[in-house]
Amino acid sequence: MVRLSVNINKIATIRNARGGNIPDVVQAAVDCERFGADGITVHPRPDERHIRYQDVLDLRPVVKTEFNIEGYPSRKFLDLVTRVKPEQVTLVPDPPNALTSNAGWDTVKHRELLTEVVSELKAHGIRTSIFIETDPEMIRRAVDVGTDRVELYTEPYAAQFPDDKNAAAEPFVKAAEVAHEVGLGINAGHDLDLHNLPWFAEKVPYLQEVSIGHALISDALYYGLQNTIQLYQRCLENAGKSQA
Repeated sequence: MVRLSVNINKIATIRNARGGNIPDVVQAAVDCERFGADGITVHPRPDERHIRYQDVLDLRPVVKTEFNIEGYPSRKFLDLVTRVKPEQVTLVPDPPNALTSNAGWDTVKHRELLTEVVSELKAHGIRTSIFIETDPEMIRRAVDVGTDRVELYTEPYAAQFPDDKNAAAEPFVKAAEVAHEVGLGINAGHDLDLHNLPWFAEKVPYLQEVSIGHALISDALYYGLQNTIQLYQRCLENAGKSQA
């Protein structure tokens, strides 16, 4: 079954809005795992507007499933993740002032940078994933930088899904097939939610992991965190049964 990694950035956003330690980001991660999450994702940004670098250090001892740290490979970020040694680092081409991730890597233009970064991460025993769009050439060239996986950027899917779910999924199906063909693992994330996730997980082959934060934490305001994580897991479980 596809693994669910819960991105807890938005919990940190709420905490930072008021100061102090409510809600407790570390306790939230522990609870997410207890409620059934297969992993915890964070994306520390340079301005620390949600997850702080200290949060990453505090989370490492308590995350018992899979710890996935996303971010742009600045020297400060690399120093952090090589110190923490999460199970996975997802490289994202975010400029420092980006509101959210909104594009994938150009694996041709940035081949030298990505090759150096992936090599450094692998030397520390860290699995790497590259945030990428559905362009088959970009995916094929991702192999050249040595990454283990790609994370498909799914905002275009989410935007098109209400109008034509088949057309929305089609480029992601093809992208997953290309990635599998060249030996890359496949993750996905961005704007996946309870409405569009079941179709995506059912249609996109070889999918290993989805990272979901904004929608899941928003749903938790209505359904509760435990129930929400179980609802997302049920989406993935039912999609797995449909594929079987």
